[in-house]
Amino acid sequence: MLKEAVYHRPKNNYAYAYDEKTIHIRLRTKKRDVSEVLLIHGDPYDWEGGHWQVYRKPMEKSGSDELFDYWFVALQPPYRRLRYSFLLQNGNEQTVYTEKGFYETAPLDDTAYHFCFPFLNSKDVFKAPAWVKETIWYQIFPERFANGEPALDPEGTLPWGREAPTPTNFFGGDFQGVMDHLDHLEDLGVNGIYFTPIFKAYSNHKYDTIDYMEIDPQFGDKETFHKLVQECHKRGIRVMLDAVFNHSGYYFEPFQDVLENGTGSEYAQWFHLREEKVVTEPIPNYDTFAFVPSMPKLNTENQGVKDYLLKVARYWVEEFDIDGWRLDVANEVDHAFWREFRQTVKEVKPDAYILGEIWHDSMPWLQGDQFDAVMNYPFTNAVIDFFAKKKISLEQFKNQLTHVQHMYPVAINEVAFNLLGSHDTPRVLTYADEDKQRAKLMYLFQLSYGGTPCIYYGDEIGMTGGEDPGCRKCMIWEREDQDRELFSFIQQLIRLRKREPAFGNDGLFSFADLKENILAYEKKSDEQSLLFIMNLTSDEVSVGEATDSRVLDKDENSFANEEEFTLSPSGYFIIERS
Repeated sequence: MLKEAVYHRPKNNYAYAYDEKTIHIRLRTKKRDVSEVLLIHGDPYDWEGGHWQVYRKPMEKSGSDELFDYWFVALQPPYRRLRYSFLLQNGNEQTVYTEKGFYETAPLDDTAYHFCFPFLNSKDVFKAPAWVKETIWYQIFPERFANGEPALDPEGTLPWGREAPTPTNFFGGDFQGVMDHLDHLEDLGVNGIYFTPIFKAYSNHKYDTIDYMEIDPQFGDKETFHKLVQECHKRGIRVMLDAVFNHSGYYFEPFQDVLENGTGSEYAQWFHLREEKVVTEPIPNYDTFAFVPSMPKLNTENQGVKDYLLKVARYWVEEFDIDGWRLDVANEVDHAFWREFRQTVKEVKPDAYILGEIWHDSMPWLQGDQFDAVMNYPFTNAVIDFFAKKKISLEQFKNQLTHVQHMYPVAINEVAFNLLGSHDTPRVLTYADEDKQRAKLMYLFQLSYGGTPCIYYGDEIGMTGGEDPGCRKCMIWEREDQDRELFSFIQQLIRLRKREPAFGNDGLFSFADLKENILAYEKKSDEQSLLFIMNLTSDEVSVGEATDSRVLDKDENSFANEEEFTLSPSGYFIIERS
């Protein structure tokens, strides 16, 4: 065995409380290096006749990536305390892995050798809002969704959809437009809306906030927004707002004062100034988002900034009953601020969803004291690279997804925000070179995976668009110009996710091996076992018989008879196993 590859660490994603009674434990070993792992465990105070009372429980292999195998076990220690180590076996070779290293046999004379989970305190259990696990999100870029109240249009607003989007043009999207089309969202089956910023700002994207306490006048007023939230809630649709607390906009009043007075401004400490006078071009002499001079970075360590932003966090939840915050550029804000932010929001609404925009491994923000989840871009990238770009092989895809699954505890994975496209990326159909069958397989995988999936506005009707600003086109509302077949396909997947027990978060995900270029995975719950089979080739492929199984859903013209299954090119089956 390659001992250097063996890894475990108590807490984080390797040993954690799943609920108030259950501890999850994971172990990493070199791929195909270990055939069996037993968890040796016991209560540290349980001794009889001078002997520590220990038990052995087999661990299951929960997945493999390119380099490692991962092992998993769940147990409920009667006194909520645990000391444990791992017995690794491969043929005649065995070793015991403890906190103090490797031993030929388990050192049971002293519990101090073993890994320690001191006590399962209920306060330490990660508790994300339960409703998020059942939510399918729909992301709306308000300026481009629908123009319902032309009287609010900014000066120079263009006719809806008549020109290509640019970084600076306006088409007049607003809250009334959203309310006018809530039937569309309800018909699709989504039950959560994620709005990109709605606060007063200079740009069309609104990520350059002028006033965090005011609605941008092109969208409506507070009364209209309050009505919008109420109308959503009547339909069982949650509402999440986008907060930009990393940086403000150029026309944010405190920054305007700093531009005029430099370090003499009463707001000088609200920002990160490096010289007495502010210089914006060619490179700003103050910290910004990237090097964008119109987005000065806020100093969230400053008490005045903290008081203002925490007031904002509380106000929109308290006054408008929003259900969550999505936090822009969350990884560049200090952890201490996010801890206070969480406490503030949860005091008002304990089941509010707090989602961070972080594109990389985010475990430091997911300890239960800051965010409930992050935008799951490692998932996004794997799906796009495999299905759409065809950059990686099936084996690489499975490796990457297995790695993603083991990055975080299970409870966090259940509320991970799984998206395929957004205002920051090309649209799904554009990624897939406008191959709708490939796009369909991506939606099938996304909506049958765990977590909380999100659909970017317009993707459900086949809209296209490249990188920003191309991905920010006006929503197409002319029914004859919408891809209604794609809409119906995604609608059916959402219905299946809501109806079938194993389809969503109640189903335990695992890859299955069938044939080359056939993606197969299983979702198992206590009530149901579903097998998903996708043909990744341009040829018809037979995948054999499925006796005593029921076809839950199928691609059109994909089977010969009830027992012999033949997949058309880019076709799929969803089979319920008896």
